[in-house]
Amino acid sequence: MRAIPAIDMAATGRNIARMRQNAGLTVRELQAIFGFGTPQAIYKWQRGTAMPTIDNLVALAVIFGVSIDEIIIVDANSEAQRSA
Repeated sequence: MRAIPAIDMAATGRNIARMRQNAGLTVRELQAIFGFGTPQAIYKWQRGTAMPTIDNLVALAVIFGVSIDEIIIVDANSEAQRSA
């Protein structure tokens, strides 16, 4: 059976926060770029309690100048456990 990788949401959130800071953007600035009424979605992404939608991941990749693969962190332990 093929192992199915899992996204480490907490690590991905920390990665989004780091990339946002490295891009010199505040949460409010990112909120304005996305046109969100409140910053809650971005805070949820950064805390790892929610993931951006695919279209928002594409936008984040463009904003940060990286690939989607560089944003998402795969939990290697989860993958190994599932294949055991």
